Amino acid sequence: MPTTPNGVVYVRTPDDRFIDLPDWPYESRFVDVDGLRMAYVDEGPADGPMVLLLHGEPTWGYLYRRMIPPLVAAGLRTVVPDLVGFGRSDKPTEREAYTYAGHVAWVAAFVDQLGLTDITLFGQDWGGLIGLRFAAEHPELVDRIVIANTDLPDGRPMGDGFMAWQQASQAMPFLDAGAVLQRATLARTLSDGEVEAYRAPFPGEEHCAGARQFPLLVPSGPDDPAVPANRAAWEVLERWERPVLTLWAPDDVVLGRLQSKFLDRIPGTAGQPHRTFQPAGHFIQDDAGEELAAAVVDWLA
Repeated sequence: MPTTPNGVVYVRTPDDRFIDLPDWPYESRFVDVDGLRMAYVDEGPADGPMVLLLHGEPTWGYLYRRMIPPLVAAGLRTVVPDLVGFGRSDKPTEREAYTYAGHVAWVAAFVDQLGLTDITLFGQDWGGLIGLRFAAEHPELVDRIVIANTDLPDGRPMGDGFMAWQQASQAMPFLDAGAVLQRATLARTLSDGEVEAYRAPFPGEEHCAGARQFPLLVPSGPDDPAVPANRAAWEVLERWERPVLTLWAPDDVVLGRLQSKFLDRIPGTAGQPHRTFQPAGHFIQDDAGEELAAAVVDWLA
């Protein structure tokens, strides 16, 4: 297996697993982040307003396939990275290679390499946990934030829904991302091709270390090492007056109750056209992708 200059052993999902995926005609591009290849798609006019879409667990950029076309049609430059350990990005094989702070740093390095500024950041699931930390630590780069079914936990209990997922993610013999996505969608049934597209990045257990570790990195107790940084991020966000929009699926059994947390604590949410979507589950992009994109386009207009 290849190794980074820092000694991190990683695997790379074979390219042929990403051929002819439904509704995914996009050419992947790559940058080097700490010796690891990070994949992304970059669609729309290079000089258009910039939207950065961050996915979570156990998905990859494919989650945004229903949002990319309408965003691009509206003239927005739409950048969708695969987090390290997911999609076409390289996947360290040891769980210890993945930390919350490390993921934030990888995203920051990615943004720096592409020279992205004036960002409208869209974060869902871990894309929100990482994206909100990134925004708080690099506020000069972020103009607007869209928050969808995510959290920025500061060590308080996460609730029964999340704890059940955390336990299940460690117990399942193979982390079947396609089955996870199929069970979580409420408004539609994924096609067989879509299910296989979510499975594509993970041909074997050696590719799943990041997906396995993510649920354990959520700071669900006061002694978690990520708690101080998340509390510091909240101190920034509680003074954040630039526009913040929440687009939410309240029927999400894991995080559906949390929309009001952001509305109550972030000043930039005041007066914005927040929306809820029903029926829709945790992976709101699969249930209501076009509607989410339309809400973003209308908001930016």
